[in-house]
Amino acid sequence: MYITISPQKLGGAFSQSAGDFVTYLEKENQGKSPSEKEYFFNQYEDKIRPYEVIKEIDGNTAKLKLKEPKYYSITINPSQYELKHIHNNPEKLRAFVRNAMKEYANSFNREIQGRPINVDDIKYYAKIEQERAYKSYDVAIRENNPYSKQIAKLKNELSKVERGDISGNTRQLKNDIQKLVRDAPYKIRGKVVEPGMKKEGLQSHIHIIVSRKDASNTYSLSPGSKYKASEVKMHGKIVKRGFERDRFFQNSEKAFDKMFQYNRNYVESYTARKTLSKDPKQYFLSLRNLGISEKKIAFKMIRQTGLQLPVLHLPQNKVGFAYKQLKKIIETGIKASSISY
Repeated sequence: MYITISPQKLGGAFSQSAGDFVTYLEKENQGKSPSEKEYFFNQYEDKIRPYEVIKEIDGNTAKLKLKEPKYYSITINPSQYELKHIHNNPEKLRAFVRNAMKEYANSFNREIQGRPINVDDIKYYAKIEQERAYKSYDVAIRENNPYSKQIAKLKNELSKVERGDISGNTRQLKNDIQKLVRDAPYKIRGKVVEPGMKKEGLQSHIHIIVSRKDASNTYSLSPGSKYKASEVKMHGKIVKRGFERDRFFQNSEKAFDKMFQYNRNYVESYTARKTLSKDPKQYFLSLRNLGISEKKIAFKMIRQTGLQLPVLHLPQNKVGFAYKQLKKIIETGIKASSISY
């Protein structure tokens, strides 16, 4: 599972309305009947209309400055293993989101009128999407790129030959194009994978729009706070502040595992991803120390990033290189699974 939190921007400025983002999230509903559409939901309601989301988020921005984000975007991206485990059930995904948002509220080191923040203080709207498209940073696109460029060049040349603009052998050009298509490492139903093509397999993920202000439109709740958990003296009073991202990410994973009895592999965990970023040597050693069956699953998951793994048993002078290669492999997989705009 990969979770991100980001303030929504349009270009270099914070968006003053959730309208464009909500419209974007409606893209999968185009052409569908009301019974087929995927609606927004929150902690207690289903089938919330887009205009209601815009009205509620845009109307909950009291005293926020132009240079402050009015809302944040959270994306929750379950892996295909997790989706398969719950049979890609949208009701289970909604139930999980509601538990995850409780963890979100609990991760604020803040109080409202002397009590800890709870989920009823959070104004949010979530929506499930079923599709993902390939982006330029995906492994498949980057590794296909040399083939795609050459195919485009040959197709352009073929068109000129067929129009009579230049001389050339059309049969040879077509054969060369077909060979490049065969040799390209990533294809879907015989077509070379390119940016914008829909990804295969289970791709369900959740977008959550969270207001910067609490549900009463009184208190500012920023998950982008640079403070994790601290206290500061303001106007003679001790005030708690901060948001603990690590706690949110880790407890959301735990909530999923507990709800659905999911046996999470080490490489799927937030702890593992953080270890990779901070101490790749320790990450590599942790992989080596896994049990046989867990290690087998872990490396199967890693291979699905599309890159070759370093060998597990290496001479000492090669270990540093292996760490770098493994770090590159996992980081590419993490990035490929995220959603950006």
